[in-house]
Amino acid sequence: MTREQVLSLIREHLADELELEDPSAITEDTHFREDLSADSLDLYTLVQELEDQYGVKMSDEEAARIHTVRQAIDFVLAHEPSGT
Repeated sequence: MTREQVLSLIREHLADELELEDPSAITEDTHFREDLSADSLDLYTLVQELEDQYGVKMSDEEAARIHTVRQAIDFVLAHEPSGT
């Protein structure tokens, strides 16, 4: 998988979850809480989506350290199961 594929999934998920009109405004530098006003439930559902879509496993502690889209993409790419 590529960075762009993961970014696209995150954009689609957040646009739907947060009812954003312009998903393309979400960049790798976007902060979930500061820029999108995402709450804990929004972030939890994003983690679930990433786990389901890419087969990565993220602990609560790991999820708590992810504050930006870039960090989420980096985590997925670093922890993707082999063979995907």
